[in-house]
Amino acid sequence: MDLELDGSAVLCTAASRGLGLASAEAFASEGADVAVCGSTADHVDDARETLRATGSGDVLAVQADLTDPDEVAALVAETVETFGGLDHLVTSAGGPPSGPFLDTDDRDWYRAYDLLVMSVVWTVREAHPHLADGGGTITAITSRTVRQVLDDLVLSNAVRRAVDGLVQTLAREFAPAVRVNAVLPGAIETDRIESIIEASVERGDVPDYEAGYREWAADVPLDRIGEPRELGDVVAMLASDRASYVNGVRLPIDGGSIRA
Repeated sequence: MDLELDGSAVLCTAASRGLGLASAEAFASEGADVAVCGSTADHVDDARETLRATGSGDVLAVQADLTDPDEVAALVAETVETFGGLDHLVTSAGGPPSGPFLDTDDRDWYRAYDLLVMSVVWTVREAHPHLADGGGTITAITSRTVRQVLDDLVLSNAVRRAVDGLVQTLAREFAPAVRVNAVLPGAIETDRIESIIEASVERGDVPDYEAGYREWAADVPLDRIGEPRELGDVVAMLASDRASYVNGVRLPIDGGSIRA
């Protein structure tokens, strides 16, 4: 299906790896001009090469700290200058540290809030004037934890819900000029999940990678965990005119594992 995104300008934050990169690849494969950022220079360089090999559009890949509002402003400005505008924004961020409530100190809470919430606030604030000019879209990559909490993930469980509320608010405030939606990924086989499974093998919690994978997939009705491209394709679709009447949606991409 042609999503008719050819020539559009897209910014995907925290997209040098994982679900952000998968989303950027989906846009690039549709012929869009894609900008991404990451916190590690080597990952940014790898993402640039991946995206250039994926599509025919222009690619901008820069190192940026999403917890610094000045760097966020510079990122959006460089994207607009490079592509001559901005049509679609995808916000993403790395996951905060795991752990229970009593092991989480004040500094952890503030860092998680800047990473997960304020990074979205700053990016949207800078991008909105450009998106509103052409009837753009915003898609926030959050987590299934906004709907169903997970053990030992108090920061993700609590802080990400602020983004959920922000999406619902902006979907009304920015309409009809800008559509705002969110996707809620469940267990998806990113580098992070792979490293968690490999660490469990090293600790002796599971005998091998396959056994660790099966544990992650045990509560998923589709009997497997997701692939990054399966989320990326949905993100690109939500930005397209194929989803022109979709606004304020929080779409789980989790194989049906959410029970709430």
